[in-house]
Amino acid sequence: MRTGIAGLASPHELVATLPGLYQEHAFTENFVGALDDVLAPVLSALDNLPAYLDVSTTPDDLLPWLGCWLGMSLDPGQATDRQREVLRLASQLHGLQGTRRGIELAVEAVFGVQATVQETGAAAWSLEEDAPLPGEPFQAFVLQVTAPTGQVLDEKRLDALVSAMKPAHVVHRVEVHQRA
Repeated sequence: MRTGIAGLASPHELVATLPGLYQEHAFTENFVGALDDVLAPVLSALDNLPAYLDVSTTPDDLLPWLGCWLGMSLDPGQATDRQREVLRLASQLHGLQGTRRGIELAVEAVFGVQATVQETGAAAWSLEEDAPLPGEPFQAFVLQVTAPTGQVLDEKRLDALVSAMKPAHVVHRVEVHQRA
């Protein structure tokens, strides 16, 4: 959470904007000086707004806020470099949500491992009117993830991510393999 910064000077002191008659009174200078102390962090935040909106330069504690703006929920227990990667891919992930590639990209961004989706569906064309339909009659897929040696993946988090990215009517299964 952003808070005041001790000793932060206001770039635009209010006492200088007062008529000369009020600038010489100690009470007025102290009162307006207190307002400068309150407004200095606000002015600093407004001056640095472009840096707050950039995934590369936003402070770590503002990543969830930026994620809300982009429509991406971030896992607070996740490393900040992984959170930044998810936010960098936000527009791509939104456009590919529900697709094989979108699920693979989301898993790669969040967990940093390669993922492969094996689907039951298929696409084909034919000039014959009674040609058999491709694929299988039910929609399902298997997500296969190979974790690097020594890395343990949280399968519940992985399953929750896949559930959020896939179409609601499609059944899925997650398989995690350890690299030998």
